[in-house]
Amino acid sequence: MLSKDQRHRRIQEIIAQDSIATQAELVERLKSEGVVVTQATVSRDINELRLVRLPVGKGRHRYSLAQISHHDTTQAELGRLFQNFVTDVDRGENILVIRTADGHATGVALLLDRLRRDDIVGTIAGEDTIFLVARSVQDGEVLMEELNELMLG
Repeated sequence: MLSKDQRHRRIQEIIAQDSIATQAELVERLKSEGVVVTQATVSRDINELRLVRLPVGKGRHRYSLAQISHHDTTQAELGRLFQNFVTDVDRGENILVIRTADGHATGVALLLDRLRRDDIVGTIAGEDTIFLVARSVQDGEVLMEELNELMLG
Protein backbone atom coordinates (compact mmCIF):
# COMPACT_ATOMS: atom_id res chain seq x y z
CA MET A 1 0.00 0.00 0.00
CA LEU A 2 1.34 3.42 -0.94
CA SER A 3 1.57 6.30 1.49
CA LYS A 4 -0.36 9.44 0.65
CA ASP A 5 2.83 11.17 -0.58
CA GLN A 6 3.74 8.18 -2.73
CA ARG A 7 0.21 8.06 -4.16
CA HIS A 8 0.37 11.79 -4.92
CA ARG A 9 3.69 11.34 -6.73
CA ARG A 10 2.27 8.43 -8.72
CA ILE A 11 -0.82 10.47 -9.70
CA GLN A 12 1.43 13.30 -10.88
CA GLU A 13 3.48 10.85 -12.94
CA ILE A 14 0.38 9.29 -14.49
CA ILE A 15 -1.20 12.57 -15.56
CA ALA A 16 2.14 13.81 -16.90
CA GLN A 17 2.46 10.70 -19.09
CA ASP A 18 -1.13 9.95 -20.11
CA SER A 19 -4.29 11.84 -20.95
CA ILE A 20 -6.57 11.17 -17.97
CA ALA A 21 -9.96 12.87 -18.38
CA THR A 22 -11.95 11.71 -15.35
CA GLN A 23 -11.54 10.66 -11.74
CA ALA A 24 -12.89 7.23 -12.68
CA GLU A 25 -10.12 6.82 -15.29
CA LEU A 26 -7.52 7.74 -12.69
CA VAL A 27 -9.00 5.29 -10.16
CA GLU A 28 -8.91 2.50 -12.76
CA ARG A 29 -5.34 3.33 -13.75
CA LEU A 30 -4.19 3.24 -10.12
CA LYS A 31 -6.06 -0.01 -9.49
CA SER A 32 -4.41 -1.57 -12.57
CA GLU A 33 -1.08 -0.80 -10.88
CA GLY A 34 -2.20 -2.47 -7.67
CA VAL A 35 -2.98 0.74 -5.78
CA VAL A 36 -6.13 0.29 -3.70
CA VAL A 37 -7.99 3.58 -3.83
CA THR A 38 -11.58 4.89 -3.86
CA GLN A 39 -12.95 7.63 -6.07
CA ALA A 40 -13.48 9.78 -2.94
CA THR A 41 -9.76 9.47 -2.12
CA VAL A 42 -8.78 10.36 -5.68
CA SER A 43 -11.13 13.36 -5.55
CA ARG A 44 -9.38 14.61 -2.39
CA ASP A 45 -5.97 13.94 -3.98
CA ILE A 46 -6.92 15.98 -7.04
CA ASN A 47 -7.95 18.90 -4.82
CA GLU A 48 -4.83 18.65 -2.65
CA LEU A 49 -2.56 18.48 -5.70
CA ARG A 50 -4.50 21.41 -7.19
CA LEU A 51 -4.80 19.62 -10.53
CA VAL A 52 -6.62 21.44 -13.29
CA ARG A 53 -8.68 20.08 -16.16
CA LEU A 54 -7.50 21.46 -19.46
CA PRO A 55 -9.40 21.26 -22.75
CA VAL A 56 -7.77 19.03 -25.39
CA GLY A 57 -10.33 19.58 -28.14
CA LYS A 58 -13.66 18.17 -29.28
CA GLY A 59 -15.18 18.66 -25.83
CA ARG A 60 -12.57 16.49 -24.12
CA HIS A 61 -10.43 17.44 -21.14
CA ARG A 62 -7.43 16.07 -19.31
CA TYR A 63 -6.01 16.56 -15.85
CA SER A 64 -2.78 18.51 -15.66
CA LEU A 65 -0.46 19.94 -13.07
CA ALA A 66 -0.90 23.68 -12.70
CA GLN A 67 2.63 24.95 -13.19
CA ILE A 68 2.08 28.60 -13.88
CA SER A 69 4.25 30.94 -11.87
CA HIS A 70 4.86 34.11 -13.88
CA HIS A 71 2.24 36.82 -13.25
CA ASP A 72 1.62 37.71 -16.92
CA THR A 73 1.27 34.04 -17.85
CA THR A 74 -1.05 33.50 -14.89
CA GLN A 75 -3.18 36.48 -15.92
CA ALA A 76 -3.41 35.22 -19.52
CA GLU A 77 -4.34 31.70 -18.40
CA LEU A 78 -6.89 33.10 -15.96
CA GLY A 79 -8.49 35.05 -18.82
CA ARG A 80 -8.66 31.90 -20.93
CA LEU A 81 -10.24 29.90 -18.09
CA PHE A 82 -12.75 32.66 -17.33
CA GLN A 83 -13.85 32.84 -20.97
CA ASN A 84 -14.16 29.06 -21.31
CA PHE A 85 -15.42 27.89 -17.93
CA VAL A 86 -16.78 30.72 -15.75
CA THR A 87 -20.54 31.12 -16.10
CA ASP A 88 -21.34 33.81 -13.52
CA VAL A 89 -19.79 36.22 -11.05
CA ASP A 90 -21.91 37.63 -8.21
CA ARG A 91 -21.08 39.73 -5.17
CA GLY A 92 -22.39 40.36 -1.69
CA GLU A 93 -20.40 43.08 0.07
CA ASN A 94 -16.77 41.85 0.01
CA ILE A 95 -17.53 38.22 -0.93
CA LEU A 96 -17.65 37.21 -4.58
CA VAL A 97 -19.23 33.98 -5.77
CA ILE A 98 -17.79 32.68 -9.03
CA ARG A 99 -19.68 29.86 -10.78
CA THR A 100 -17.85 27.57 -13.19
CA ALA A 101 -18.55 24.55 -15.35
CA ASP A 102 -18.40 21.34 -13.30
CA GLY A 103 -14.88 20.44 -12.23
CA HIS A 104 -13.23 23.76 -13.05
CA ALA A 105 -13.56 25.76 -9.82
CA THR A 106 -10.31 24.46 -8.31
CA GLY A 107 -8.23 25.38 -11.36
CA VAL A 108 -9.68 28.89 -11.54
CA ALA A 109 -9.21 29.42 -7.79
CA LEU A 110 -5.61 28.24 -8.01
CA LEU A 111 -4.82 30.90 -10.58
CA LEU A 112 -6.62 33.57 -8.57
CA ASP A 113 -4.50 32.57 -5.56
CA ARG A 114 -1.31 32.68 -7.63
CA LEU A 115 -1.93 36.32 -8.50
CA ARG A 116 -1.09 37.10 -4.86
CA ARG A 117 -3.10 40.31 -4.96
CA ASP A 118 -3.40 42.38 -1.79
CA ASP A 119 -7.09 43.00 -2.48
CA ILE A 120 -7.85 39.24 -2.39
CA VAL A 121 -7.79 37.74 1.11
CA GLY A 122 -8.32 34.20 -0.22
CA THR A 123 -10.46 31.73 -2.11
CA ILE A 124 -12.33 28.54 -1.34
CA ALA A 125 -13.25 26.26 -4.25
CA GLY A 126 -15.71 23.45 -4.59
CA GLU A 127 -16.66 21.53 -7.72
CA ASP A 128 -18.32 24.42 -9.57
CA THR A 129 -18.28 27.36 -7.15
CA ILE A 130 -15.58 29.63 -5.77
CA PHE A 131 -15.93 31.96 -2.80
CA LEU A 132 -13.48 34.83 -3.12
CA VAL A 133 -13.06 37.13 -0.13
CA ALA A 134 -12.03 40.66 -1.03
CA ARG A 135 -10.24 42.81 1.53
CA SER A 136 -12.99 45.46 1.50
CA VAL A 137 -16.36 46.18 -0.05
CA GLN A 138 -14.67 48.65 -2.42
CA ASP A 139 -12.11 45.98 -3.42
CA GLY A 140 -15.02 43.61 -4.02
CA GLU A 141 -16.66 46.09 -6.37
CA VAL A 142 -13.45 46.55 -8.36
CA LEU A 143 -12.77 42.80 -8.47
CA MET A 144 -16.33 42.14 -9.65
CA GLU A 145 -15.81 44.50 -12.59
CA GLU A 146 -12.42 42.97 -13.45
CA LEU A 147 -13.70 39.40 -13.27
CA ASN A 148 -16.76 40.20 -15.38
CA GLU A 149 -14.44 41.72 -18.00
CA LEU A 150 -12.31 38.54 -17.93
CA MET A 151 -15.43 36.42 -18.36
CA LEU A 152 -16.68 38.45 -21.32
CA GLY A 153 -13.25 38.59 -22.94
